[in-house]
Amino acid sequence: MRVTRDKHFYAFSAALSPAATVKPGETVVMETHDCFCGQIRTEADSVEALDWSRINPATGPVYVEGAEPGDVLVVDIREIHLPSQGAMVAIPGEGALGDIIPAAETRIIPVREGRAVFNDRVRLELSPMIGVIGVAPRTGEVPTGTPGRHGGNMDCTAVRAGSKVYLPVEVPGALLGMGDLHAAMADGEVLICGLETSGEVVFTTRLLRDTRLPVPLVETADRIAALSSAPTVDEAAREAVHAMAALLTGAVGLSTNEAGMLLSLVGELRFCQVVDPMKTVRMEFPKAVLASLGFTLDRPADHADHAD
Repeated sequence: MRVTRDKHFYAFSAALSPAATVKPGETVVMETHDCFCGQIRTEADSVEALDWSRINPATGPVYVEGAEPGDVLVVDIREIHLPSQGAMVAIPGEGALGDIIPAAETRIIPVREGRAVFNDRVRLELSPMIGVIGVAPRTGEVPTGTPGRHGGNMDCTAVRAGSKVYLPVEVPGALLGMGDLHAAMADGEVLICGLETSGEVVFTTRLLRDTRLPVPLVETADRIAALSSAPTVDEAAREAVHAMAALLTGAVGLSTNEAGMLLSLVGELRFCQVVDPMKTVRMEFPKAVLASLGFTLDRPADHADHAD
């Protein structure tokens, strides 16, 4: 199944008509625009000339057969394919450095032999990731540029090939969409952009029922991360820590004190982005420690008897 990038939207909503219907387990190739929707192609394309109503398009939405409110949708990201260049911009007044940016600038960065050619001296390893991935909220709509419980513009560097993203199903079919790929980006996304590219994402989905997982979650090869988005970094950090503590107490069965001690010992609190309307923070926890406690995300329902 291929979903082409001409089928895109700018707000997650239950009112959207599906661009495609897929079965859990079916392989999907989703084409995406870059965050500028193709408006920046050369360094002569200035941010001042952008149509800001066309920023952060998400391809889709995809209706997942059998997904019902209360389920958790698991998106298994298999591959991310990128073009031969990406774009970055600096904008006065925007991002964590906006107060010192002297003038707007557009830079086109070639991608050659698996590296981003920043300039004549700097070559950077690629780290492809998905900035926007989410599902429709139960009511209303959420702009694709805004993160939240539904996912959205979380800009989490852990959302990459080989990772799984756990999202709440709040409407029939979930209505999954994604976009805003980055060939490289650091935690924080302090300049309000990574190396912005179009591309293709290859993924499959599955559904979990009767679980009490705090979502959104991201699972990598060795860690589980609870994500939270809030108006301030302090609020997002507190909520992410509480979300992981809830997993450790409710699903794994630890006491609150045990959960807090382990989070202080091996939990890693990391920024995703600090530049969007809502800030996103994640609390990471090692899967090896969870496995020693008899818990895996493949069988979360097995531990529901521990929930309080």
